[in-house]
Amino acid sequence: MAILDEKTKNKVKEILSKGMKEPVTLHIFTQEFECEYCKETREIAQELSALDNRIKVQTYDFIADAEKAKQMGIERIPAVVVDGGGYNVRYYGIPSGYEFSSLLEDIVDASQRKTRLSPELVEKIKGISKPVHIKVFVTPTCPYCPRAVRTAHQFAMLNSNIIADMIEAVEFPELSEKYEVMAVPKVVINEKVTFEGALPEAEFAEQVMEALD
Repeated sequence: MAILDEKTKNKVKEILSKGMKEPVTLHIFTQEFECEYCKETREIAQELSALDNRIKVQTYDFIADAEKAKQMGIERIPAVVVDGGGYNVRYYGIPSGYEFSSLLEDIVDASQRKTRLSPELVEKIKGISKPVHIKVFVTPTCPYCPRAVRTAHQFAMLNSNIIADMIEAVEFPELSEKYEVMAVPKVVINEKVTFEGALPEAEFAEQVMEALD
């Protein structure tokens, strides 16, 4: 049974047709005995690929392809890596609900090889020379979460020093407990700066800068 209904498929096909330029690869990490939501995550990627031939899908077994997982820094499944020339835009957990829109917009940006951030902010983010790891905890029913995810992912698209993960809080309760996720979106930067809510992009960038100190 398809994940996307016909109305959604038609809308998505229109978005991809108008927005995409260069090919984008979705790297999907699952395993032989698929985890909860692994199958659905893989099927979402395959259905998107069927809607636009510029979307390529590569599927890996987290155990059998451990070296590939290590190369891309993948630590858990299901995982999706949006590759428009780098491996640092990642989804841990199914990109469903409101996060499906994040995935679509990431694909378009990766295809265009540019973000939607202001020129001033682009310059600031590109100037970061230290490693940054951003974790954004979300739930599929959170309407404010995509803004936080998209901001983090756009930062990562601009600078190879930045890794940005969407983490579905319910699918990974051990991480939610570790980082004391009581509300979403919750953002953790370099294990030292945390905040809740979808900050404006410039304010989010200031939090990144604070984490570098």
